[in-house]
Amino acid sequence: MAEMTQSDIEAFLNAPRHAILATSRTDGSPQLSPVWYLYEDRCLYISVLAHSAKLKNLRRDPRLGFCVDGGPEDVRTVMMYGQAEILETDHPQETEMKWRITRHYHETEAEARQYAEATRHHKSALLIVHPHTVISQEFN
Repeated sequence: MAEMTQSDIEAFLNAPRHAILATSRTDGSPQLSPVWYLYEDRCLYISVLAHSAKLKNLRRDPRLGFCVDGGPEDVRTVMMYGQAEILETDHPQETEMKWRITRHYHETEAEARQYAEATRHHKSALLIVHPHTVISQEFN
């Protein structure tokens, strides 16, 4: 199986794809959660709801796994492992990155603003991950 180059990984992760975030439950079993993210300068930014189980898991154990799959039309996968740094609700960087992540997943600024307005009462936190391991697969 072929691995992707760093520039291929960046291009793949810069498309607005859904990812799966893996955290550890209190009993050690995995919890898998779909998430939106941004990937910049080899760093992941993930906005999560402040009351979510995944955030509670990461407060207890900051280790995580992250996987983006291209699906049946684009048979590539990137998996990352690292530890989450957590920025709390209303931290300036949390607020900025939450908007940037929202904007990334909407075609127009108007659509992104509409989504942001509809979810403005949902408190969130920002996960920042500097992956220590990156695994890529290229089957195309």
